[in-house]
Amino acid sequence: MTSVDSVQFNLESSLYQAYQASLVLGDLQGRDRSRALKHMAHALDSAKDEILEANTLDLEACEDMAVPDLIRDWLRLTPERLQGVVQMLEDLSVMVDPLEQGIATLSSGNGQTQAFTQLVPLGVVAFVYESLPALGEIAAGLCLRSGNSIILRGSADASQSNTAIAHALQRGLEAADLSPACITHLGAEQGSVLRDLLVKSQWVNLVIPYGRPSLVAKVEQSATAPVLKTGIGNCYLYWAASGQLDMVQWMIQDSYATEPDPVNAIEKVLINRDVSATMVRLLWESLKTAGFQVRVDQAFGTEPSDLETVDPAEWSQPYLSRTIAFRPVPSLDAAVQWINAHSSSHADCIATESYAESQEFCQKMNSATVYVNTSPRFCRNPSQSSQLALGMSNQKGHRRGPIGLTTLTTVKTIILGSGQVNP
Repeated sequence: MTSVDSVQFNLESSLYQAYQASLVLGDLQGRDRSRALKHMAHALDSAKDEILEANTLDLEACEDMAVPDLIRDWLRLTPERLQGVVQMLEDLSVMVDPLEQGIATLSSGNGQTQAFTQLVPLGVVAFVYESLPALGEIAAGLCLRSGNSIILRGSADASQSNTAIAHALQRGLEAADLSPACITHLGAEQGSVLRDLLVKSQWVNLVIPYGRPSLVAKVEQSATAPVLKTGIGNCYLYWAASGQLDMVQWMIQDSYATEPDPVNAIEKVLINRDVSATMVRLLWESLKTAGFQVRVDQAFGTEPSDLETVDPAEWSQPYLSRTIAFRPVPSLDAAVQWINAHSSSHADCIATESYAESQEFCQKMNSATVYVNTSPRFCRNPSQSSQLALGMSNQKGHRRGPIGLTTLTTVKTIILGSGQVNP
């Protein structure tokens, strides 16, 4: 097994094996990677009891520590959550192989040469994640489908779960006659492993951190390998003067409907000052009834005396809970400036009946995804399997937006000629 759980091990050797495994994966036919994914799904399904037992041990260990409710929910596995990942692996196994899709063909001006680009794997992807043990399974499936090997480095609170999952996936690889080094699991109990992993850019082609902003910032600051930043929480909604109350209510509540991690949950709402105070109060009351905690900016004055006031620092921080803060703004421009300065820049929204206003909002927003009159709810495994995604990237570097199969590839350009070109 290539699960590195003992204190004594050679990280350099493990990464070299992962690199060699990536060369084999990238050279396979799409049908062979499909076969491996089916074996991984079967192995995971067969190991459900083992994985749930390991998860119970992780949850019991958390009882002696001050673990936030959010993290406990992220950590918790259920038969339904595991079955969802098994189904995702099955879906990936029947998808069109991304490496077998052409991109573009260009001809030179003199017609003597022709160039085309094709998608190729990145190589070795390191996935550093917090709690959420099922994310390791999803990341491994996406990497295998796109021809990459993966290094899994989960957090200590999910150590037992992550190990059980990695072992199951590796059994699936072996059943498909592939090296278990395609999926390497690094134990979280080794404190220096993460620091060493992040600077191995000669073997690691991409690092994806997933978790609270503090984890993402730590990885970004330490890594010498390229980093694909992810964003969760602190998404904004601008309620324009023409926006309808029922639309705003639905957008907010629906954004929290995905479990266990509401990646794009609306946490902050900017309200145009021309929206009636009656509608605003109705929204607050409906959210409180639905179990949300409502906070308001002091700019609302003393009228909402029953609501907690927002601390100014909160506007740039995710709550990652059913807490929503409200602030009045005079115009769309003011809303855009505020959101661009304070949101996590991966998913922001507008509720409006004005086409011109929606177009202006979309044009001016500095966010990876912008939503107009629709819920920003993110789903890793929607009914349209072609949209399977690991998370959302909020950067302007390697890729931006949903982290899907093509995100885990790069391009190769091939130029074909017929010999010497006459001037």
